[in-house]
Amino acid sequence: MGIVNVTPDSFSDGGLYLSTQKAIAHARNLIEEGADILDIGGESTRPGSQAVSINEEIDRVIPVLEALLSTGTPISIDTSKPQVMKCAIEAGAFMINDVNALRSPGALEIVAENNHVRVCLMHMQGTPQNMQENPQYKEILSEVKEFLQKRIDAAKAMGISQDRLIIDPGFGFGKTLRNNFELLNHLDTFTSLEVPVLAGISRKSMLGAITGNNVNCRIHESVAAALLAVIKGARIIRVHDVKASKDTLAIYHAMKNYHAQ
Repeated sequence: MGIVNVTPDSFSDGGLYLSTQKAIAHARNLIEEGADILDIGGESTRPGSQAVSINEEIDRVIPVLEALLSTGTPISIDTSKPQVMKCAIEAGAFMINDVNALRSPGALEIVAENNHVRVCLMHMQGTPQNMQENPQYKEILSEVKEFLQKRIDAAKAMGISQDRLIIDPGFGFGKTLRNNFELLNHLDTFTSLEVPVLAGISRKSMLGAITGNNVNCRIHESVAAALLAVIKGARIIRVHDVKASKDTLAIYHAMKNYHAQ
């Protein structure tokens, strides 16, 4: 899953692709690099980020979505707003990627009404505005898993079939450095929920905390984390650096395939 941030303030590439034409060009480049899904976002969810209006978010993402439909690459929209979800689905979105796990009023209903659309339910403690102020858990793995199970149950109760669901433990969303690496080390814990696991670790501060590299110099760390996530059971990796990630995983899968022969 290649990241297309149509925002001025995302933590890594904020402002680089704010114009519609630059976002489209970037997305097409990610497709050429091998992206299987594009994830378009019009509102930053970095720690301390500020919300944008519904209309502003729609104006940012829908023209990009519409322009990319002809590529045939499935498009995900990264949003928590039911109104944006509705517009995106009507415009042709394949998937909704919701950091709020369809908890906003009306979000469950919008996805349920469109039975061709998939949805990623993510765990987040707090909100983007306050999530990193003082995250606390008694036992991170069981608490995140319990939350995700409840959101799966809520979705299914609304009529969203299990084969449409994806889960994300939410690296960096209300987590300490220790929490993040515990989640990565035990990512396979979440595969027992029997829906695909998405891992979004690319360029995040948890990686910079280990290597000391700034946000735009974390390709090696991001690729390593993506590989570890796949080894631990992730089915989707959400990344900025598509080609580097694809090439790395090609070697891993080649090893697995030759071992099985």
